[in-house]
Amino acid sequence: MKSRLVWIAQHSIGIALTIMFMGPVVFIVLTSLMSGEQALTANFWPTSWHPENYVEVFQRTPMPRYLLNTILYAGGATCAMLLASVPTAYALAKIKFKGRTTMFLAVICMMMLPPQVVTVPLYLMWAKVGLTGTLWPLVLPMLLGDAFSIFLLRQFLLTIPDEYLDAARVDGCGEWKTLLKVVLPMAKPGIAATAMFQFFYAWNDYYGPLLYTSENEANWTLSLGLASFRSLHHVEWNLVMAATVLVMAPVILVFFLAQKAFVEGVTLTGVKG
Repeated sequence: MKSRLVWIAQHSIGIALTIMFMGPVVFIVLTSLMSGEQALTANFWPTSWHPENYVEVFQRTPMPRYLLNTILYAGGATCAMLLASVPTAYALAKIKFKGRTTMFLAVICMMMLPPQVVTVPLYLMWAKVGLTGTLWPLVLPMLLGDAFSIFLLRQFLLTIPDEYLDAARVDGCGEWKTLLKVVLPMAKPGIAATAMFQFFYAWNDYYGPLLYTSENEANWTLSLGLASFRSLHHVEWNLVMAATVLVMAPVILVFFLAQKAFVEGVTLTGVKG
């Protein structure tokens, strides 16, 4: 008994943080299994269990379509970001050229630019080419890179010793071959962490889909669909919570499957620089 109390005392901060972060999740799950009447009361524990709430969510809303749109948006934006950001970060971290510092400062400035500043001109541009109402305005800009992703990747690539790159160049490798054969295998944790940041951002993004796809329900994502579900069924909190659990579950699963690479990438980022 004494050893158990000592263990609790030693891990009290961790236990308190766990309760603080897990409390809302447990509340959402329990509410999603309540009846509609009990969900409006102060009772925390369900008096009767209703797993059929999850089936009803699929019956009332086109969740599979929202899920597919979200996967297309999150997956497409992540792949496009990596295609553009990895070479850019490599150039800023490992290739010496005139103006490199200025370009890096420009990337930092882009990180500080509020997205609302460019919302109107960007929307008008996409409207002129007829792409509003689709997911393309959310995916195509990622082909130009993402400032935060470039910064994060650049900081990670700085931790890779230059000797490996010099050896590859001596063997006759050009910059692209050095990037593909030497840098990418060593930068997997950093790339994985950056990809997960972008994937989670796109998965939870509400502003972008609301701006570009609100006029076309066929291209709505989960975040937008969940918001409309709440407005349509505002008194049925058990169904709202069931829909919330369905939205959160894929992201939680992805994180647990890739948490090792994610934590390693974040931990090593910025060791040098």
